[in-house]
Amino acid sequence: MAGLVVSIGLALAGCQSTTDVVQNKEDMLSAAGFVPQPANTPERQATLRKFPPNKFVQQVSNNQMVYVYADPIVCQCVYFGNQAAYAQFRQMVFAKKLADERQMTAAMAQDAFDFGPWGGPGFMF
Repeated sequence: MAGLVVSIGLALAGCQSTTDVVQNKEDMLSAAGFVPQPANTPERQATLRKFPPNKFVQQVSNNQMVYVYADPIVCQCVYFGNQAAYAQFRQMVFAKKLADERQMTAAMAQDAFDFGPWGGPGFMF
């Protein structure tokens, strides 16, 4: 039964479209303090195309580290954040992965052991 739960979980995770995955990431970016700037001029669109899509790029501006995340597909924008926003984003990603792992572990443990003829933990007493 646990194998079935894992298989279903993996199958459902595989059902998420790329757009859904990027949208979820962008929701976390905004929550972490990143600011989206739309590529609403030809100059901004050209700059957007220079960045690797859906990846972080570090740049120094005014002697401070700036993290840039370009999304040419979902929002046609570039997210800008400082080190605090990036650290918050990384913490949120870690927390989400941990929560997802705990949820999968709980689902697997729910039916992991069948006491069968022993009738449960009270048989020893």
